[in-house]
Amino acid sequence: MKWPEGGICLGADFLLTVREALKRSPFAGARLMAGAGGLDRQIRWVHILEISTLENLIYGGEMILATGVGFNLDTAHSVRYMEKLIQQNAACLCIEIGPYFHAVPEELRELADRCGFPLILLPHSIRFVDITQDLHSLIINRHHRTLRELESISREFHRLTLTANGTLNVLKLLHKSTSTQLIYRPLNGTPVCYPPLTADKQDQLLASTDACFKEQEAAPSAGADTVPKPYFAAGSQIVLQSIGVLNQNWAYLALICHREPVEFDYLLLDSAALSIAQELLRTRYMEERKLFSENLWVDELLNNRLTDEKQVKAMLGPSLNRYAELYIRVCLIEIGNLHDESLQLQETDAETIRYHLSLLLRSIFEKHGFRLFLTMKNNRLAAIAVDKKNSGKAKARLQSALDALGSLRADDKLRDLKLAVGVGKAYSSLSQVYMSHREAVQALALHSCFRKPALFYEDLGVFQLLALNDTETLRQFVRSYLGAVLDYDQAKGSDLLTTLRIFLDHDGSKQVAAQKLFIVRQSLYYRLEKLKELLGEDFMVPETRLAISVALRAHQMLPPDRSDHIPNRIKNPSG
Repeated sequence: MKWPEGGICLGADFLLTVREALKRSPFAGARLMAGAGGLDRQIRWVHILEISTLENLIYGGEMILATGVGFNLDTAHSVRYMEKLIQQNAACLCIEIGPYFHAVPEELRELADRCGFPLILLPHSIRFVDITQDLHSLIINRHHRTLRELESISREFHRLTLTANGTLNVLKLLHKSTSTQLIYRPLNGTPVCYPPLTADKQDQLLASTDACFKEQEAAPSAGADTVPKPYFAAGSQIVLQSIGVLNQNWAYLALICHREPVEFDYLLLDSAALSIAQELLRTRYMEERKLFSENLWVDELLNNRLTDEKQVKAMLGPSLNRYAELYIRVCLIEIGNLHDESLQLQETDAETIRYHLSLLLRSIFEKHGFRLFLTMKNNRLAAIAVDKKNSGKAKARLQSALDALGSLRADDKLRDLKLAVGVGKAYSSLSQVYMSHREAVQALALHSCFRKPALFYEDLGVFQLLALNDTETLRQFVRSYLGAVLDYDQAKGSDLLTTLRIFLDHDGSKQVAAQKLFIVRQSLYYRLEKLKELLGEDFMVPETRLAISVALRAHQMLPPDRSDHIPNRIKNPSG
C-alpha cells in the first residue's frame, strides 16, 4: 500500500470541491460571478432545484443547478433564495443564463462574497445532464476508492495491534493518514500525544482539551457510545472517540485538527479506536489470568488461613498504604446456571465465561472507586473490594457498581447468566476479611428469600440470627409455633400461612390485610377465627406475636422436608 508523501491527509484526496468541479469539461464557458472564498467547499452531490421551498430537499454539500423557471428571481426573491441555500449548507449555486435569468443583481454578489458562497453562471450550451453525469460518476468512483483505502488501513490497524507496542503503532499510522495531532488518554494510565511534544506543549495541549474529555465522560452514553463527537477548543477542531470494551469506557482517542474534519477522518478514527479496543481486551484477558494465578493468597485470606497483617498488606501492594483506615468488603457473585444443560457449555466455555465476568467486574468496580482482589471456584467469584477513594458513601458507590451488573445483559457471552450477589459487612482490618466473607456466604444463601439482585448482610434484619447451620433447631422452632397452621394447610389445601404473614407484617390491620389478600373483610374475619383456633387466643400477645413472626422468617429459610410437610410458600419477606 502506498502511503501519502509528507503527511498529506488521505481524506482530502477524495473530496470534490467547487474549484475542481469548475475545471471539468462540462463547465467550459462557465463564469464564477461571486463567492470566490468558498471554492474549496465540498460537493457531495448535484441537485437540480427550481423551487424556493427547499428546506426538506437538501442535506448539505449539494451543488444546486437552476434555470430560474420555478421561482421569481427578482432581487428580493433571489437574495432570500440564496440565504436559504447558505443556511442549508449547500456547496454552490449554478444558474443558467437564459430566458429566466439575464444578469446577477449586485445584492446577490455581495451576499455570495460575504458568505463565501460560489455563484456560477452557466451558458445555455451547458446541459445539466452532462454536469450531473460527470460529477456523480466522479463522486461515486472516489467514494469507492475511499472505502478501499479505509478497508486497507483498517486491516493494517488490526495487524499492528498484534505487534509489540501495538497501540503506539496504530497512533503512528493514524497520524500519517490524517496529518493531525493525536491524544490517546486511557482512564487509568498516562496520556500519550503523537507526534510527541515537549513537556510544556503537551501539558498545555492536555489542559486546553481537558474540558472536552470531561464532558464526554459525563455524557449519559459514555462507555457505550462509539460515535466520534466533534468539539472546539484552543482554536482547533477536536474529534473525540470513546474506546469502549465490554460496554465500559476504557480510554479516549482524539484528533486535533487545524482544518475542518472530513468524513474520512471520522471513519479512520472509529477504525483505529476499534483496533485499540481489541488490543486492550486481549491485554486485560492476559492480565486477568495472571492475576488469578498470583492471587492464590486471596482464598487463604478469605478462609482465615492467612493472618499476618503485614504480609497481606505487602500482597495488596504499596498503593493502599497511604490510607489511614481501610474500607473492605467481600462480595460473592454466584452464577446460578453456569452448568445448566440448556446453555450447552463445554468446560472451556465455562472457564472463558468466568474470566470474562471477572474482567468486567474489575472494570466496573474500578470505575466506582474500588480495587478488586478476586478468586474463583466453580460457579462462584469471591471479590475483596477495597475502597480507593476512602471518602465516604462507600456503600452507595458499591451498590451502584453492583447495579451496573445489569449491563451484562448487553454482553453476548453473559446475557443468559443468572447472577446472585451476597455482600458482607465493611471492615477496616485485613485480619477481619474472613468475617466479611462468612457474612457474604450467609447473605448469598438467603438470595432466594429476598429475591434481590444483591443482598447486603446488614440488611438481613432478623435473618442474621436465623442464618445458622443448625437446620434441625430451626425446624423444631417452626414446628412449635406454626405446626398447627402448616398441618391444616396441608390437609385442607388452604393457605392460612400467607394470611398470617400478611396480617402480622401490616401490624394487625384487618383493612390493609384484606386489600393485600384481595379478599373481602368478612372472609378475612373467618380466616382469623381459624388462626385463633389453631394458634390460640393469645397469638397476638407481643411475646407470642414476635415468636410467630420469627418462625415465619425461619420457615422461609428451611429447605423442603416432606417428612414434616412444611411447604415453602412464602416468597417475599417484605410482603
